[in-house]
Amino acid sequence: MSITRNRDDVVPRTSTMERAPTRVAPYVWAVTRMALGWVFLWAFLDKTFGFGYATPTENAWVDGGSPTSGFLGGVEGPFADFFQGLAGNAFVDWLFMLALLGIGLAFILGIGMRIAAASAVVLLVLMWMAVLPIVNNPFLDDHLVYALVAVGLAASNAGDTWGFGKAWASTHLVTRYPILR
Repeated sequence: MSITRNRDDVVPRTSTMERAPTRVAPYVWAVTRMALGWVFLWAFLDKTFGFGYATPTENAWVDGGSPTSGFLGGVEGPFADFFQGLAGNAFVDWLFMLALLGIGLAFILGIGMRIAAASAVVLLVLMWMAVLPIVNNPFLDDHLVYALVAVGLAASNAGDTWGFGKAWASTHLVTRYPILR
């Protein structure tokens, strides 16, 4: 006598390949978090000290240069008047530089990810608006992709892996005000 099994009766085994993304994903998000943090922190450092990459030495913020005048002063497109009006304004310079520094440090350290991500989205969407119309794509560019990544970082608690996110989340301040996570 033989017993026949129906394919539906067999419980499928989860292969190692199917489980791997669950184990690997937190580390991929952690590396992505630190990489995006470095993008913001590097922009802050280059604009502050004029290392000659995006900011010439003579335009360094520490030497009296304006971190917003070059980019915003040359904006063309539908929002040109708005952004050109902001270019070189000392308050806008400080706000922009503090945003770059704060977002960069928060992402690298893995703390304050929600506020950092929201701030990054605002900054990146404004920068996207400044480059309209986009030359090589009718809608999407790296600013919007980075904004989506920033949201993913905050939503996945990416600061908990290889960062101070868990310790930060357990502080009295953050337990009282979870938006600071």
